[in-house]
Amino acid sequence: MKSLYLASESPRRQNILQQLGVDFELLPPQPSEDPELLEIAHPNEPAQQYVQRVTFNKLQAAKTRLMNQNKIWAPILCADTCVCIKTQTSDILLGKPQNLHEAKKMLNQLNGQAHWVHTAVAIATSLQDPGILRLSSSEVFFGENSDLHIERYLATNEPIGKAGAYGIQGLGSALIERIHGSYSGIMGLPIYETIQLLDLAKIRYMLSP
Repeated sequence: MKSLYLASESPRRQNILQQLGVDFELLPPQPSEDPELLEIAHPNEPAQQYVQRVTFNKLQAAKTRLMNQNKIWAPILCADTCVCIKTQTSDILLGKPQNLHEAKKMLNQLNGQAHWVHTAVAIATSLQDPGILRLSSSEVFFGENSDLHIERYLATNEPIGKAGAYGIQGLGSALIERIHGSYSGIMGLPIYETIQLLDLAKIRYMLSP
């Protein structure tokens, strides 16, 4: 039995856990599930509230999935990331573009501006445990990128399927002037907050006591 289940298909989250030396098994959504239903935002919902709610929803769905599959129990870890532009009155959430037209629109919104990336990570140590959650918030500053620069990035197809239409761990980093916060949090699994949860669940990793 692995030491925990990761309820995510994200390669970046898997890589971070591997770097930490965590022994885990994937517990991804089944074909009969529609994960996007869990990610629907409520009207005027603040971004930090949104990402925490979605993460708890995903955790509950993962617990149900584990029971339905009759797997041996182990703690479940899951996370969710959102990208948002703050205005004086609300948070504008930028989801995952489905095509290059949507991706270009998002990148133009972000270009030359600051935005926020919020990642919530949660763990459940038992079926009765509602979950313990930690939140990482980072401010990202896009440089004044030329239209040609953005077009060339779009041509890589990297923006498709990524919140905010960019991946900081890939070529998207070339668009970013600086960040204030957690690089791993922007990737999708904040290491500092994650090891806090691993400690609470008594799960071993490379630097564990």
